Amino acid sequence: MSHLVFALGHIKLNTNRMEDMLRDSTEILGLRVSGEAEGQVWLSANGRAAELVLVEAAENNTNTIGLEALTAEMVAEARSRVEAAGCRIVSDAPSLSCMDAGVTFDTPEGLRFEIHTPTRDDMYYPRHDSHGVGPRRLDHANLLSPDPVATRRQLTEIAGMQLSERMVNDGLSWMYGGNRQHHILGVVKSHAPGLHHYSFEFPEFNMYCRLGDILDRHDRQMLWGPGRHRPGDNTYSYYVDSAGCIVECSGPMALVADDANFEPRIITNLARPGNVRDMNVWGTPAPVEWREHFFPFQAL
Repeated sequence: MSHLVFALGHIKLNTNRMEDMLRDSTEILGLRVSGEAEGQVWLSANGRAAELVLVEAAENNTNTIGLEALTAEMVAEARSRVEAAGCRIVSDAPSLSCMDAGVTFDTPEGLRFEIHTPTRDDMYYPRHDSHGVGPRRLDHANLLSPDPVATRRQLTEIAGMQLSERMVNDGLSWMYGGNRQHHILGVVKSHAPGLHHYSFEFPEFNMYCRLGDILDRHDRQMLWGPGRHRPGDNTYSYYVDSAGCIVECSGPMALVADDANFEPRIITNLARPGNVRDMNVWGTPAPVEWREHFFPFQAL
């Protein structure tokens, strides 16, 4: 099956702490405010019109996971598959004015996705002045699903996404799209739908040092890392934003070069301490706060 989704397009979060989230996003992470709409603020790490969208709301939770398709024809093809995959179409219109086409759908597990064309991108001006670290781009997110096998099936049937790696008990799995990076979505088994973390890419390792110092100036600290994940082979560090969601800062990932002959890796060693280096090559285990973190999805 061909990939209809190329990359993670945007993350939309509901928040009742808009000022704090804007301060986090600009002064710690180093995003720029790229646009505003009624009740929304758009932020971006580069020339794209929107990567993180903050929505003024009564509660802090996940609004939508945006998945980027390269053309309107790909969006239309994905739309034609939604109902056959057991999901429900919410909107046939793009949710942001910087997109040409989009379809939003809900899954039976309580997740909401929008498959959309790329947001406007001024690729010749990817950098901007910032007091924050300044990542390169939004690169992946880890979802929480009460039925990860069903969620993976829907993403494959609708969006053409493929499995790259999974734990033998399906407690955590990873899926890739057309850009071939090891994953643009992780799927974590949970009691309810949610978002474990969203991630921005750090191209240089010294950026983790700057992140730690900036967090300290804001009386904050890293939750886990720096380290290097075996799934994806990317370096990483995590902290918690003001809305209560984990932010990952991630190095570039390994790529699935031979898509036609690729076989997903199955992680069979799930018991501690033997499995610690399956998640962090450098050996530092994930803290319980990371393992049990839960940031809910909005009620659909």
